[in-house]
Amino acid sequence: MRANLAIAAGFLGLASALPADNSASGSDVEKRQSVPTVYLCGDSTMAKAGGGGGTEGWGTFLQYSFAPSKAKVDNRAIGGRSARSYTREGRFDAVADLVKAGDWVVIEFGHNDGGSLTPTDNGRTDCFGDGAQTCQTTYNGVAETVLTYPAYLKNAAKKFNAKGAKVIISSATPNNVWETGTFKWGYDRFFYYAWLAVEQLGGPSKGYYFVPHGEYAGQAMKNLGAATVNANYPNDHTHTAPFLADAMHKAFVLGLRCGTSALASLVTNSTASLTSTSNYLGPCVDSYNSTVHALLR
Repeated sequence: MRANLAIAAGFLGLASALPADNSASGSDVEKRQSVPTVYLCGDSTMAKAGGGGGTEGWGTFLQYSFAPSKAKVDNRAIGGRSARSYTREGRFDAVADLVKAGDWVVIEFGHNDGGSLTPTDNGRTDCFGDGAQTCQTTYNGVAETVLTYPAYLKNAAKKFNAKGAKVIISSATPNNVWETGTFKWGYDRFFYYAWLAVEQLGGPSKGYYFVPHGEYAGQAMKNLGAATVNANYPNDHTHTAPFLADAMHKAFVLGLRCGTSALASLVTNSTASLTSTSNYLGPCVDSYNSTVHALLR
């Protein structure tokens, strides 16, 4: 994994800040003066009521980090979806129809995007690869050209960007990092694909950002310890009880505050309060929107 990331890092770089836009028309300025909406696109780990059975998705808590006068969160995540199935069902298009200039869209998938298209296609698996590769399949009796995970992310992000929204592509929350009795977390290919999609879209200078949510969530769960974490995965190793879902939300917010997106300035919590020694979230990790150093650790 590190070898793949190192190769990518050798050719790619990210901008460090969002440039000012002084060319907006009067109509655009009026739109931006309204309270922006933060749309969430994801799976059950983000969705309201999570995976059922008393679990909760982290997106349910995100509004608590934004004063209503600063931003409104619209959680469009739905359980069991991948970037592919969210696309096929028209859910990205539905959000694109709603966004306006000044809004934000957070995209986070990865839990349901793996697997194989054969012998049976579950309708969620993406074509393996990090570029323009395609796979042919038949799902529910309909022929379908399946794209790669980064391709689905980029296609959706470009639709939102074209409407004047900024886009955050976030790496997925981890499964239970204490499941084996020993803490274990590492970069997987979907973490890399999410970062790569932002790189290929042009990064912050074009209105695209990456948040290493998985790394911040893993860091928080390491600090919480095995007993607390295990107690908050009541049904399986993926879906969190409300306490841990809130911890996942706070880990995402820390990723925002430690990054370079303008959305961070709307968060009510300061970086200092989130990273205080009394807080289990831990410190900022390397800035993914200004360097690839963290990908090479």
